Parts: sequence; C-alpha cells; structure tokens
Amino acid sequence: MLFLLAYISSVVLINYAFSTAPDLDIIWSAWGGLVFVLRDMVQTRFGHGAIVAMLAALVLSYLTSDPAIAVASATAFAVSECIDWLVFSITKRPLHDRLWLSSALSIPVDTFLFFGMIGALTPAVVGTALVSKFAGVTAVWLIMAWRIRKNACPG
Repeated sequence: MLFLLAYISSVVLINYAFSTAPDLDIIWSAWGGLVFVLRDMVQTRFGHGAIVAMLAALVLSYLTSDPAIAVASATAFAVSECIDWLVFSITKRPLHDRLWLSSALSIPVDTFLFFGMIGALTPAVVGTALVSKFAGVTAVWLIMAWRIRKNACPG
C-alpha cells in the first residue's frame, strides 16, 4: 500500500512542481526516475490495477496542476502503460527482466512525449530524465536479480 500511495502522490506532486516552477525542469525531470520505479513496484504488486492508480493520480493532477501539464502527463503515461502492458502480457521472461524491458521501451517514449508536449524538450532535461529513470529501473532490476540468486542458492 505504501508504494501505491507514494506513486499517486509522486505523480501529483511532480505535475504540480512542473506547473508552479517550470524553470526547475531539470530537477523535476530527475524526480521522474522515482515515479517509474514506484510505478514498477505498483505493477508488481497490483498488476494491471496500476492503471487505476495512474488514473487517480492524473485526475488529482488535473485538479491541482496546470491542465496542459496534466494532459501531457496523462498522454505520456497512457502510451508508456500500453507499452508496459504489451511487454508484461506477451513476454514470458522473469518479472525482473520484464520490468527492465518494458522500461527500456517505455521510458524514452514517455520522456519525449511529456517534455515535447510541455515545450521543455531540451538535451539537458531529456538527458537528466532518461538517466534518472534508467538508473532507478536498473537499481530495481539489480535488487530483484540479487534476491532471485540469493533464494536459489541453498545455504
């Protein structure tokens, strides 16, 4: 439940931050990495129910943030969620591999859509967002892979 609340809160707060202080877009783009990690944790726990959490976060964002930011966020999340859904539904790889594969496909799409729609598609912002998102997802992948190896080793 903690990941679910943290995910919804982070989406709302990051959209609010982009709305109220757009000149700090590099900072907010770094925070985006946390949102992807939280989304993966929610998907791991609640499966496709993560879409309900995303919808709740986007409705709250629309009520608390610049509507253009909320719409850009909703569009980017919707497309990246569709990519995630396809990866999770089609591939038969272990969970940690599906998380990384879905992120490798959805992160760039999400990043370019969101920042393109809000007019902040600069190399610094995109680079910061991509690095933070991939760093977070890779950290989750490494932790999950370590746990699998640890549980597979008798002793």
